[in-house]
Amino acid sequence: MPPKEKNNSTDGEEQRRDPCEIAIVGDLTDNEAELTDRLLGIEPGGHCTIYFDSPGGSPYAAMSLATLIRLRGICATGIVTGECSSAAIWPFATCTRRLVTPYSVFLFHPMKWQSEEHIGIAEAAEWSRHFAALEQEMDVLLGNLFNASAELVAKWIKTHRYVTGSEMVAAGLAEMITLQPLAELFTSADD
Repeated sequence: MPPKEKNNSTDGEEQRRDPCEIAIVGDLTDNEAELTDRLLGIEPGGHCTIYFDSPGGSPYAAMSLATLIRLRGICATGIVTGECSSAAIWPFATCTRRLVTPYSVFLFHPMKWQSEEHIGIAEAAEWSRHFAALEQEMDVLLGNLFNASAELVAKWIKTHRYVTGSEMVAAGLAEMITLQPLAELFTSADD
C-alpha cells in the first residue's frame, strides 16, 4: 500500500486563518532579525497581534519594523503588556489598533546617539548632523503614525515624559483594555 500523501494545503489554510502573534520583548536591536523574519512571514495585507514589553533599542531597527508593517499593509493589533518605550513606540504607533492597560507605560525622549566605534571628529560631526535631521523627521513621523497632534508628541519627547496607558487613551492614541482574557476582548469588539 503506498504511503498517504500529506495534505499541506489544509495546514497552510489553517495557519493563514489564525492571526499570527508576535512578542516584542526586550531590546529591539537584539531581536531585530527574528522580528523581521516573523513580520515577513505574514502575508501582505494579513493580520497579526503584537505584544509589547520593550524598553526600545536602535531607532533604525524601530524604523525597519514600522516600515515592514506599513509597506506590507499588515493589519496589526498592538497590545502593551508592560512597557513600550523609546524606539519600541514606532512599531506600536504603526499598528492599526493599539490597546493598553492602565498599567502600560511609555517613555518618550529624544533620540540618543551612541557609538562604540573609535571615530574621527569629521565622522562624529557628520553623525551629529545626520542624527539632528533624523530626529526631527522621526518626531513628525511619530505624530503622523499616531494621527496625533505633532505638538503633543514633541512636548512628550522634549520633556522625557513617562506616559501611562490612561494618558495614551485620553490623548486618543490607544484604547483601554482591562485584564480580561483576550477572547472576551475581541468578542466584545466585534459586537
